[in-house]
Amino acid sequence: MPSRMQVLVIGATGTLGRQIAKSAIGAGYNVRCMVRRPRNASFLQEWGCELTQGNLLNYEDIEYSLKDVDAVIDAATLRADDPKNVYETDWQGKLNLFQACEKKGIKRVVFMSLLYAEKFRSVPLMDIKYCTEKLLLDSELDYTILQGVGFMQGVIGQFAIPILDSQPVWISGNASEIAYMNTQDVARFAIAALSKPETIRKSFPLVGPKAWSPKDLVALCERFSNKKAKILRVSPFLINIAKTLVSFFEPTVNVAERLSFADVSGSGEPLNAPMEGTYSAFGIDPSEMTTMESYIEEYYQVILKRLREMEADLNKEERKKLPF
Repeated sequence: MPSRMQVLVIGATGTLGRQIAKSAIGAGYNVRCMVRRPRNASFLQEWGCELTQGNLLNYEDIEYSLKDVDAVIDAATLRADDPKNVYETDWQGKLNLFQACEKKGIKRVVFMSLLYAEKFRSVPLMDIKYCTEKLLLDSELDYTILQGVGFMQGVIGQFAIPILDSQPVWISGNASEIAYMNTQDVARFAIAALSKPETIRKSFPLVGPKAWSPKDLVALCERFSNKKAKILRVSPFLINIAKTLVSFFEPTVNVAERLSFADVSGSGEPLNAPMEGTYSAFGIDPSEMTTMESYIEEYYQVILKRLREMEADLNKEERKKLPF
């Protein structure tokens, strides 16, 4: 591996992007991260990353960030607090980024996409991922496309925390089974691609060891938290009403786009794929992947330990407010 290769990570302050940046530093690469708000990215500098300030909508920012770069890993996507919609931000940003790469002769690109994007083009984010894949296929770039699904980190907010806090868990009436993957494991594949010529101009599914239904995830969280879940089932009809209402008002268009992702997670179609070819191409042992059981167990062990430590310092009335 060329240990001094200069890698530009896009989206490095995000849940996945920060793991990619950290893994790239650990693998010996020189890592540059283009960020919109450097003040919020000081942790990247502490890890050893170089920061440049920029926005994918500003072509000059991209050109500046690409100076002396050998490869690009794109893990950027629309933020929940972004006032623009996904087509303004993600699509135009992808066009700018990859056009700049071609202009500057930077051929090696790793793109973080989504599994089955072609099946859910009515969902804006999936449509952008699909169109970006087509853009790369038609380019001269040496791309690797990694098609992921949900992150295990998302299970914490959707299931683990509400159950521990005795809050309701919202489940779609036709929820899909999802093969969640730990972002640290996803990052391993993204970094491995840089040293695997056999992955060039190819697409790979990237999913966890097992697909989980909401029912099974609830049972898993109940098991390790020793708490009984409160389940609220939401019909797809109600979600569609919510999408229609919020889309009438421009400030909430981003909310509408995110609600539309329920068309994917609530489609009833398993979000899973065979991984044998991916493991082989990237030289990664499947036994090293994080399992959902170990991930949830570790989370509850850590959080319950902290809560008990807090409880030891509280008086009797304050203890009654704790969620266990």
